[in-house]
Amino acid sequence: MSKQIIKTDKAPSPIGPYNQAVKAGGMIYLSGQVAFVPATGELELSSLQAETHQVMKNLAAVLDEAKITFAHVVKTTIFLSDMSLFAQVNEIYGSYFTGDYPARETVAVKGLPRGVNVEISMIAVVDL
Repeated sequence: MSKQIIKTDKAPSPIGPYNQAVKAGGMIYLSGQVAFVPATGELELSSLQAETHQVMKNLAAVLDEAKITFAHVVKTTIFLSDMSLFAQVNEIYGSYFTGDYPARETVAVKGLPRGVNVEISMIAVVDL
């Protein structure tokens, strides 16, 4: 099985030894995204809502580069700095999907990169 690296300048460049996404075996595995603004390299942390929207925009850019949409997403993982943020993040996250939602888990973790509140990773199928 071959693999293809997916990368776009419309989403933040990786800050370590990983790729934005990897396509293999009819699946696309998207690395976790945080709220970096690709144009500036700065974090969008003005509010939890703005942060969550930026995370979802970053994921959308990677999906777009792979020529798929949120409709292709079958699994997500949401990492939160505190479970008390769940309701606000969940509302914004849900607004990016229509119809059938992907499988998901949401966990609170001790810390996230650069002190952010939200990181989301995804797995998508190439064909619906």
